[in-house]
Amino acid sequence: MPLTVAIQMDPIEKIDIAGDSTFALALEAQARGHTLLYYGPRALTFNDGKVTARVRPLSVRPKKGDHFTAGEQSVYDLSAADVILMRQDPPFDMAYITATHVLERLHPKTLVVNDPAHVRNAPEKLFVTEFKDFMPPTLITSDRAEIDAFRAEHKEIIVKPLYGNGGAGVFRVRPDDENLGSLLEMFTLFYREPVIVQRYLPEVRKGDKRIILVDGEVAGAINRVPAAGEARSNMHVGGRPEPTELTPREKDICAALAPKLKERGLIFTGIDVIGDYLTEINVTSPTGIQEVKRFGGGDIAAMIWDVIERKKQPSP
Repeated sequence: MPLTVAIQMDPIEKIDIAGDSTFALALEAQARGHTLLYYGPRALTFNDGKVTARVRPLSVRPKKGDHFTAGEQSVYDLSAADVILMRQDPPFDMAYITATHVLERLHPKTLVVNDPAHVRNAPEKLFVTEFKDFMPPTLITSDRAEIDAFRAEHKEIIVKPLYGNGGAGVFRVRPDDENLGSLLEMFTLFYREPVIVQRYLPEVRKGDKRIILVDGEVAGAINRVPAAGEARSNMHVGGRPEPTELTPREKDICAALAPKLKERGLIFTGIDVIGDYLTEINVTSPTGIQEVKRFGGGDIAAMIWDVIERKKQPSP
């Protein structure tokens, strides 16, 4: 059954088609005969009970530098769409949260992927705190004394913004580093939220594993190895992707997460594991599906659309 799919995303002209997961999802939807519409989050409007957006018809192709065609813009009642992919990148700020509230007015009659209410209630670095047995020692606070005590206990720490993404603002602080005070002052200038502080995991030198789950089931994984001289493993800051297999511990983590993800309607999720520890649960705009396929893994875009289509099938 052909579906009308509206994709809420960042500017399509700026994406890297070789690694962008939204682009892979759009290609797969188009190949299945679904109609694509494209709009940015700032084009979203709530007016007297109706949710609309200024959309453009979209076609995509795997041709670098000429990867899309977008038609004339028009105001579209999003309740007429079958599916909305909420795929803009964080920061997870009030604009992002507002978008989840607006899209919640449409879900589930119009299927929003991922479920906007549960996206709002499961920020990546906070959702992980529901799984204490799998997370590393973690502190979330604005209290300098608590941060100092945590550092005294664990010596080497990672400090990062609570609602950041893509490795931005992630700092490794060694025991003899004298810059922690200045670093926290800088965070206070840029963020009103608490910071998240975790014990540094030296296993990160061997890689930060991204495991992708589709409707709670493991769909594939890649290992992301930090570049020399870099504490972050994110690929856009030089992390090197490589093929990988799941360890027994990682399988246990996935098994613990599976029912929680399914019951929340989180169809496309990417979790991050360093050594034996779950560090993040990415539900906003997870990435990595092209890299998994490139290394011989499954076609995760197809798996995601299989789930979406199954959920949109008319009841017998």
